[in-house]
Amino acid sequence: MNQPLWGIDLGGTKIEGVILPSTSNPIPVLRTRIDTEASNGYKHIVQQIVRLVREMQQQSGLSPKKIGFGTPGVLDPVLQTMKNCNTTALNGRALKKDLEAALSIPVELANDANCFALAETHWGVVREKYPDASLVFGIIMGSGVGGGIVFNSKVWNGRHGIAGEWGHNYLDESGGPCYCGKTGCVETVISGPALQRFYAGITGKNIPLKEIVLKHQQQSDEAATQTIQRLCHFFGKAVSVITNLLDPEVIVVGGGVGNIDAIYVEGLISLKEFIFNNRVDVAIVKPSLGDSAGVFGAAALMA
Repeated sequence: MNQPLWGIDLGGTKIEGVILPSTSNPIPVLRTRIDTEASNGYKHIVQQIVRLVREMQQQSGLSPKKIGFGTPGVLDPVLQTMKNCNTTALNGRALKKDLEAALSIPVELANDANCFALAETHWGVVREKYPDASLVFGIIMGSGVGGGIVFNSKVWNGRHGIAGEWGHNYLDESGGPCYCGKTGCVETVISGPALQRFYAGITGKNIPLKEIVLKHQQQSDEAATQTIQRLCHFFGKAVSVITNLLDPEVIVVGGGVGNIDAIYVEGLISLKEFIFNNRVDVAIVKPSLGDSAGVFGAAALMA
C-alpha cells in the first residue's frame, strides 16, 4: 500500500504543509500553514517545523514515514549544511540532520525551484500537455531568477547541489553587480527588480513591473516598450544556454516575470537567434499549479 506523501514548504514568512494520498491522487488530505517567525532564529524555525508536523498529525490522524522539504536555499552535498538561503538564519546549518533528529524520521530537501519543476512535472502543465517528457527545466523569474532540473521525474541536484542555478550564469555586463559577488548575472538583467531598475534608469521613475507591462501593452510609453524588448532579447539569450546544454523537452516558466506574455512570442524569436539549431522545438510554457507548486513539489520528493 502506498504511503501518503508529506511535504513542507519552508518560506521566509510561512511554513506550509500538505499531505497527498499518492502520486496518482494529488487532492490534499490536509493543507495548512503557520508563521515561520524566522526573526527568532534557527532553533525557533526548527521548532516551528516540528510544531506544524505535530499539528498535521493531530488533524489528519496520520503519521509520516518520511517528509520532503522545499527550502529557500540548498543543502551542500559535501558539507551537509545549508547555503544560498535568503532566510539567512539557515545558512551554514545542518538542517537535514537537525530535522531528522527533531522528527525522528528521514527527510529530503530541495530548493524551491526544484520543487516547482517537480510539481509541474508530476501534476501540472507537463503532466497535462507533455506527459512523455523525460527532461524538464523549471524557471522561476520574480524577485530573483532560479531554476531546477527534473530528469525522469526526479530532481537532479548535481555535485555541488546547484544544478539548474542559471540565474547566476553571466549574461551581460549591463546588469551590474549581483549580490553573489559577480557582475552581469542573469538575475541582474531579467529579474523583476532588474527590469524596474532599467526603466527607472531611463525615466527617473520607480514604478511597479505590472505598470511597466501595461504601459508597453498600451503602446503609451517608449521606455516601457524598451524595457520589455530588453527582457525578451535577454530571456532568449539566457534560455539558449539552458537549451544548448540540456536540450530539455519542456521549460516551465514561473514567477511574476513569467506572466509577461511577450516572452512567449518575442522571447522565442530571440531564443531562435541564439541556440545552436535552426528552429525552436522546446515547449516553453506557463505553469498550471499556481501557489500550490512549492508544497506539492516538496511532497513529490517522497514519490
